[in-house]
Amino acid sequence: MRAHPMAGDSLIAVLLMLFDLLVLVADGISDEPALKPWYVAVPLDLTLMVLLIFRRKSPLWSAYLIVVVGNVHALLTLGASGAVALGVSLYSVLVYVGRRQGLIYLIALTVISVVEFSVQQPTDLVLQIVLTVFPAALIWMLGEFVGARRAYHVEVEARLHLLETERDQATRLAVGEERGRIARELHDVVAHAVSVMVVQADGASYALKSNPEMAERALHTISDTGRGALNELRRLLDVLRNDHGDSEPRVPQPDAHALADLADRMRAAGVPVRLEIGELGDLPAGVSLGVYRIVQESLTNTLKHAGQGATAEVRVHRTGDTVEVRVSDDGAGRANELVPANGPRPATPRTATARVAVPGGNGLIGMRERAHVFGGSLDVGPAPGGGWQVRATLPVRLST
Repeated sequence: MRAHPMAGDSLIAVLLMLFDLLVLVADGISDEPALKPWYVAVPLDLTLMVLLIFRRKSPLWSAYLIVVVGNVHALLTLGASGAVALGVSLYSVLVYVGRRQGLIYLIALTVISVVEFSVQQPTDLVLQIVLTVFPAALIWMLGEFVGARRAYHVEVEARLHLLETERDQATRLAVGEERGRIARELHDVVAHAVSVMVVQADGASYALKSNPEMAERALHTISDTGRGALNELRRLLDVLRNDHGDSEPRVPQPDAHALADLADRMRAAGVPVRLEIGELGDLPAGVSLGVYRIVQESLTNTLKHAGQGATAEVRVHRTGDTVEVRVSDDGAGRANELVPANGPRPATPRTATARVAVPGGNGLIGMRERAHVFGGSLDVGPAPGGGWQVRATLPVRLST
């Protein structure tokens, strides 16, 4: 009946009509018939049946039509379906329309009933009113109970729909954040690998005739770097292509413990790296990955911009709840003279380099974002003695 309300109402209406027809047939075969003829009773019963079928679709107009037809049915004493239909219509108005319209309908029913009783049986008026008010009160209580339950279910369904919407929105935001992180990973992988390959290719072209062994080592480095980059790119692209992320096995992300391997690869690429790592303890996975990516991007910039003959130094230390990362290079021995970024520029030789605000490309933006997302800081700029330096500070305990 809940799934098909009109079918349930049709069943109720048919049962009421069958009951009245049985009463009509029993009265017809008796010796002294008391009911009206069938051609009067049957049309009224059919009308009540149709109105009851539409009591949920259009509760108001069907209820007031039932008042007219039901009272005629009761005045002609054609059976009990008229009184039952009036009670069902009161219940329908209260539940499906509202308490205010239900009260108006109840007052109208009471007034009409009092007028009928006063005309038909004025001596038993008080008894008839009591017999009318008592069933109406029971129907009102039932309607209030069912209406409250319906309102509760509607509110629960609305809240569930809101929760599902919020969950879907949170899922979309999480997917967007994850794809942004993957985009940063792609940039780090491509920038590092391509920089190493370009430098090694240039070195191999210069050493091809004079030092074939060095050129061969450079080509091997290019091959290994390219294969490693392709493997990591495939893994990241598989994550982007697979929304569910359950078709391919996952490999662990690099962390601070992989800095030694990174330094070895940079040395093989032609940049001497001095690595100094203190006792880091158990770092959160995100912080450890951020340390690795900041060092990787810094060394990649050294390889691309410092020039041939530059050396780099990496220091990673933990002090309490803070990890400090320092990456510096000597810029192949070229010194930079520093001046205030916003102050007047003094007269200096043309070779002097002024300290200016460094907005940075995608690499520097990615490093800043990795530092800031964990509540840390990043300072990037020319070193006083020449070269370039990167200093990042990341908290170990993430705020919740």
